[in-house]
Amino acid sequence: MNALPSGPDVVYDILGVGFGPSNLALAIALDEHNAKAGAADRLRAGFLERQPSFGWHRGMLIDDATMQVSFLKDLVTLRDPCSDYSFLCYLRERGRLVDFLNQKTLFPLRAEFHDYLEWAAARVDHLVDYSSEVLAVEPVTSPGGEIAWFDVVGRGADGRTVVRRARNVCLAVGMEPHLPPDTVLSDRVFHNSELVPRVAALVAGGSPVRRALVLGAGQSAAEAVEYLHRSFGDAEVCAVFAKYGFTPADDSPFANRIFDPEAVDVYFNSPPHVKRSLFDYHRGTNYSVVDMELIEALYATSYREKVQGRERLRMLNVSRIRDVRETGEGLEVTVEYLPTGEREVLAADILVHATGYRSRDISALLGEAAKLCLRDEEDGVRVGRDHRVAVAPPVTAGVYLQGGTEHTHGISSTLLSTTAIRAGEIRDSLLTHRATAAVLSPPR
Repeated sequence: MNALPSGPDVVYDILGVGFGPSNLALAIALDEHNAKAGAADRLRAGFLERQPSFGWHRGMLIDDATMQVSFLKDLVTLRDPCSDYSFLCYLRERGRLVDFLNQKTLFPLRAEFHDYLEWAAARVDHLVDYSSEVLAVEPVTSPGGEIAWFDVVGRGADGRTVVRRARNVCLAVGMEPHLPPDTVLSDRVFHNSELVPRVAALVAGGSPVRRALVLGAGQSAAEAVEYLHRSFGDAEVCAVFAKYGFTPADDSPFANRIFDPEAVDVYFNSPPHVKRSLFDYHRGTNYSVVDMELIEALYATSYREKVQGRERLRMLNVSRIRDVRETGEGLEVTVEYLPTGEREVLAADILVHATGYRSRDISALLGEAAKLCLRDEEDGVRVGRDHRVAVAPPVTAGVYLQGGTEHTHGISSTLLSTTAIRAGEIRDSLLTHRATAAVLSPPR
């Protein structure tokens, strides 16, 4: 049974596609607005999520992994420190507020922050229809000739197709795993987004792991290396990357200001060449970098093993994987040492691609509606400061993006840092556009 109403008489002010942290933050912003607004000023909202329940990077919930962003950059605090949806309110309700404060840290366990997100999602579950896969977003023309609505076509857990009409849609479908060209996934070859359940299955099944390879040089790669090393106490774990060594993340105070809400304004209003420079200058805050504490821990492990005379942790630096062949007993992975071109074939049991993520193509989801979205000279979607996509007339319906806007809003657009602020900006934009439409089309 569908949680969200549908039918010809039901029109949503906004339907969100996807229900990760970004649209969860928007749901909270809308729910808080509606709780204070009069009946005429409330916004009718709904969200569609294909997962059966809330989940965010579950495959990387390593037991001792911590967040890389302060708990104060939760779903609400930067927008409204008084909100009872904050991480601190979550801790109080869980009975751990004092215990957390005694740790003297800004960075909670990743598993704990996920529990916070689930806690928040449960409080707005009346706005969400889980197990609902969006199949299409179809433009709808009004009697006056403008495209005033979108019909969002979804399929529920029962296999039935449901159509819901909305004046606006907000796409927050997250990132998809990025894999090297021609990668063939299997039980032995997988992306690090599946790390924890894959390791659990191997341990439970008693499958021997004598050697594991991890391709990648970022935080997820380093975490995967450390996790495999301690999960399989007799296995050799090889980190394969093109760098000479792991690069520490730049989390210094001034560099971190690139994630401030004000930095979004600076980036958005800059000319293209300045945008590119800012992005390149500050890649080291987020891309292909590792927390210094983890780098030092891995180095300590490597050195300790050298002293002991048994090196299970190997760093195959300045190297690339050139070929992967699956045999009846495992994998044969060809690794090339780039300075000399020398190649070594390693017998392995698993290969983990910690090769990052990329933004999803909105055209595949929007279908015909994607043709209404205007693009810039480099074929990027044109997006306003309020995260609303620029559309060609006579379109009055709106498309909002949460994610996939690094080219317009900067490096924080796919991260948690400005999630709370962005949710408030989209809520305010919805209210502004509705008020403008009411002025332009007064009731007769």
